[in-house]
Amino acid sequence: MTDHEYFVTPDDVESQLFDWGVLKWLSTPDVTGGERFSAGVVELEPGKGHDRHTHPDSDEILFVIRGSGEQEVADQTRDISAGEMVFVPEGVEHGTVNTGWEPLLLLAVYAPPGPEEVLRELPECEIVPPGELPTPENVEERV
Repeated sequence: MTDHEYFVTPDDVESQLFDWGVLKWLSTPDVTGGERFSAGVVELEPGKGHDRHTHPDSDEILFVIRGSGEQEVADQTRDISAGEMVFVPEGVEHGTVNTGWEPLLLLAVYAPPGPEEVLRELPECEIVPPGELPTPENVEERV
């Protein structure tokens, strides 16, 4: 990719594969050159989710593209579905679980960028190269 991509497809970027789903970061400083935010698509498998966590230095927006789930933000829990948006301020604990029968598809935006790199470095994160299906067989060996 060049320093500044204006059009990015899922095949252009790596996948971050976890036991609960897949992340595709379509806009990061490395991909688009944009420094103010990062954005990507998150797919949570039915019945799966991730532990409550925080992003100490970034606000997060989650927009539900497809499916349904349960979203925790601070001391509030709410059912979410397609067309809804969730705002998570920096440093606030939150977590998402797919409560539906189909994959829960979210658009995640961080401002400023950074948490996507933290996720990439987690030991449970498997990297699948661009253009490969995000399956365990296609995991890139990391040294």
